[in-house]
Amino acid sequence: MVARQSQLFIPTLREDPSDAEAVSHKLLVRGGYIRQVSAGVWTFLPLGWRVHRKVEQIVREEMDAIGGQEMLMPVLTPVELWETTGRVS
Repeated sequence: MVARQSQLFIPTLREDPSDAEAVSHKLLVRGGYIRQVSAGVWTFLPLGWRVHRKVEQIVREEMDAIGGQEMLMPVLTPVELWETTGRVS
C-alpha cells in the first residue's frame, strides 16, 4: 500500500509528554507512533502499527527459516499468577 503523506493520519506533537522519562517514549509519542489511553494501556497509531507489522513479518520469516512455530497467548491471565509474583496484593 502506497499513500501520500498528506493522506496519512500522523498526529505529531511539538512538546514532549509531561510524564515521559525515556527518550524512546518521548520520540514514539511525539512522532505519532503511539498514544497512551490510560495507565499501562497504549494504542498503536497507523504509523506505529505499520512498523509493528513490518517487524512482525521479519521475525516470522526468520522463525520460519529455522522451523519455529508461532503462537498467541492470552492478554488476560488469572489473578493468581499476578499474586504469586507479587504484582497484585
